[in-house]
Amino acid sequence: MNIFRKEMKSHRKSLIFWCIGVFLMVVSGMAKYDAYSSSGQSINDLVADLPQSLRAVLGFGAVDLSKVGGYYALLFLYLLLMATIHAAMLGATIIAKEERDKTFEFLFVKPVSRTTIITAKLAAAFTNIVIFNLVTYFSSIILIAKYNGGKSINGDIALLMIGMFILQLLFMVIGSALAAVKKKPKTAASQATGILLLTYMLSIAIDLNEHIEGLKYLTPFKYFEAKNVMFGGGLDFVFVVISTVLIAVLSYVTYVFYQKRDLHV
Repeated sequence: MNIFRKEMKSHRKSLIFWCIGVFLMVVSGMAKYDAYSSSGQSINDLVADLPQSLRAVLGFGAVDLSKVGGYYALLFLYLLLMATIHAAMLGATIIAKEERDKTFEFLFVKPVSRTTIITAKLAAAFTNIVIFNLVTYFSSIILIAKYNGGKSINGDIALLMIGMFILQLLFMVIGSALAAVKKKPKTAASQATGILLLTYMLSIAIDLNEHIEGLKYLTPFKYFEAKNVMFGGGLDFVFVVISTVLIAVLSYVTYVFYQKRDLHV
């Protein structure tokens, strides 16, 4: 039994729907930019009239929204939210679905080791997020080129996609680690999503109160903000290291606890 192919097949429809969703989000986002630009109104002026708290919740930061690059920096936050939610749910369900579908014991008595099983599952999840990331990247560069008068910001977008990919991996292993640790892994997806939303809300709180900026290390949504990546010098090495360490530790937790799972759940 090719576990990797089985997992890819079982998540194929879900991946297609998520990819269509992110493509439509890029399309609708850039269409709104075109509408604002054509109307003659300044997006920056419209945003300036909003309360600070609302600007923080909606993701309006210190970028020039009248330019494609600045507007995409805003749109990227929503793309990142979609990508990380997909990754967190995928990481959890790819482990928990054996219990959900009552195939847990059947899988474990096959002539393959648990290490092989979990490696194949995580490889399938990894492949899914790579595909999602590539769809986001190519959708972005194609549509931005259409509205940017031929000017290319492909390098900036590529850096953003690297940051997104790192966070996709991080939330994927958060989901898989929760599913491996919990006795009832069916709730892991909702808990992983809950952690994601809490860290996102923390990032908003930091935007609203500069006195708690030191807490930015606790929320991945502060690691690769578009305004810093595109206009502040690229990816922050410290956050890359923190993310890499967290991914390694959580992957290890997934392997260790998956090996210890009870056959009779």
